[in-house]
Amino acid sequence: MTTTGSAGSKNNRIKFIIAGGLFLIAVLFMVISATRATAEFFMTVGELQQADGDLRGQNLRVSGAVIGDSIAYDPAANELQFTIAHIPGDMSDIQDSGGIGEVLHRAVNDPQNPRLDILYQGSAPDMLQDEAQAILTGTLNDEGVFIAEELLLKCPSKYEEALPDQVEK
Repeated sequence: MTTTGSAGSKNNRIKFIIAGGLFLIAVLFMVISATRATAEFFMTVGELQQADGDLRGQNLRVSGAVIGDSIAYDPAANELQFTIAHIPGDMSDIQDSGGIGEVLHRAVNDPQNPRLDILYQGSAPDMLQDEAQAILTGTLNDEGVFIAEELLLKCPSKYEEALPDQVEK
């Protein structure tokens, strides 16, 4: 009886190790799947266009300069459309080019600069204006339009002008 008892115990250990290994593989698969589903790529307009559709349908975050003439809001549909122009993603490049205000101004006024059309469901924010920096989270559709789910706007020129007055007081 001792020989069959130790053989049964050995079989139970093997079964336990196999079950534990399968459980570990299932957990790793779920973690990897969840990470991929919630991952966002932070890109510039130029990088997004160079990807040439490889990123369609993926969660993305993109930043650019708002082109004021392109802003169109339809209150009946609660739909906002506008275009952003490429700005560098590297802060040192922005500083070397004269600061964010200068970079935004040049980006909007250069017709050769890469551009991206934006569609946002929601009301038009007060700070949506020409040369504002837009940081958007969403997906790129099959037509190459960025469908924004989140919209963050920065208007550095407004604050840069106010800064010297605050310092002098």
